Amino acid sequence: MTDRAAPDDGSGATAPRRLSTRETAERLGVKPETVYAYVSRGQLSSTRAPGGRGSTFDAAEVDALARRTGRREPPPAPGDLVFRTGVTLIEDDRYYFRGVDATELAREYAYEEVAEWLWTGELRPGIRFTAPDEALAAARGAVDALPAHSSPTDRLRVAVIAAASADPLRFDLSREAVLAGARGLVPTLVGALPPATGGTGEQPEEREAGLARQLWSKLTARPADEPFVTALDGALALLIDHDLAASTLAARVAASAHAHPYAVVSAGLGVLEGPLHGAASGLAHRMLAEVLERGSAVPVVADHLRAGRRVPGLGHRLYRTEDPRAQALFALLAKVPQAAGALAAAHDVVATTARHTPLPANVDLALAVLSVSSGMAAEAGETVFAVSRTAGWIAHALEEYGEHPLRMRPSGQYCGPRPPQPLPAAADAPSRLSTP
Repeated sequence: MTDRAAPDDGSGATAPRRLSTRETAERLGVKPETVYAYVSRGQLSSTRAPGGRGSTFDAAEVDALARRTGRREPPPAPGDLVFRTGVTLIEDDRYYFRGVDATELAREYAYEEVAEWLWTGELRPGIRFTAPDEALAAARGAVDALPAHSSPTDRLRVAVIAAASADPLRFDLSREAVLAGARGLVPTLVGALPPATGGTGEQPEEREAGLARQLWSKLTARPADEPFVTALDGALALLIDHDLAASTLAARVAASAHAHPYAVVSAGLGVLEGPLHGAASGLAHRMLAEVLERGSAVPVVADHLRAGRRVPGLGHRLYRTEDPRAQALFALLAKVPQAAGALAAAHDVVATTARHTPLPANVDLALAVLSVSSGMAAEAGETVFAVSRTAGWIAHALEEYGEHPLRMRPSGQYCGPRPPQPLPAAADAPSRLSTP
């Protein structure tokens, strides 16, 4: 756990680190009620938090108590599944990749550079990922054989399987082998996608360009515009990881069984397709397109509320204020003149919904602004999400390969009929043991 930054008191000295009651309980491995019992017994001192919301505790004093009680590694709360990870921290309405503000990384560096940072903790300016010829040919052949109506996620899942079949070293789970495969897999996924309808297809120079430029022609037939491609690159970098989202948990379960990296990515893709995860941006795209068509968010939001549906692209359970990924992507899109209308429509949705309940924008709404304003299909946001998150799944796989294998084996709580039960008989059919 990373402590909250301590304020400077003006003298140049840093004030003692303060922990909330919840953080103190986690560090001590006890319930919050026990924390206040320690206070009443004089084992801990507390200070009222600003605004009167709860108490704060000196981190050094808490650590000293933890040492005295022998609780150095607090257990998770009952029913919680907790993983130690050094990949992503979400705290105080911000999120960090290896301790660095992820939105700042996305603003300053390309997707491949941020992915490399997430994998290795080293920044390699100018790095480019290249698809191996054999893997790319296999992936394209498999994707081309799919029905025309196949979704982008269908194509990505098939491309992963085909790329795996072309890699005889995929079972080598050494760090070097996994990283080498990952640097080839991500551009293979992009390269296997067909060009957008009406597009001219991949140009020879694209394979030497950054991944965002390669992906652009797969998502829209419009010519690549530098501000738009920069926004797409930013979206890819922002979405690489977000702690233990459902797809990331699936990826870690696969890695715990020592599945190879391609299988890990396949597991993540299988979960990502759900409407509550990666596909959520498509719902926001359709809503935003309707707002632009009708000229106002009011009737569109009203229709959603009347039907008892959530307004897409709003709210996130991990953030009290606006999703920092949305903030960063909105800022990039504000520099794109063609995105002005969709951006205004998104702000209209937020303002209109606030009359009913204040829900800030999340990254799905920002992705919708990108896809609607650039002429992309509604599924484009899901594609961006899947391609980007592949790097995050690999980062978590690298961590999980170093853990005790098969550690995620929960016990089921059986709630069926208690044995012994009679042998069931097939409906409307005689037993094979019966005499004719």
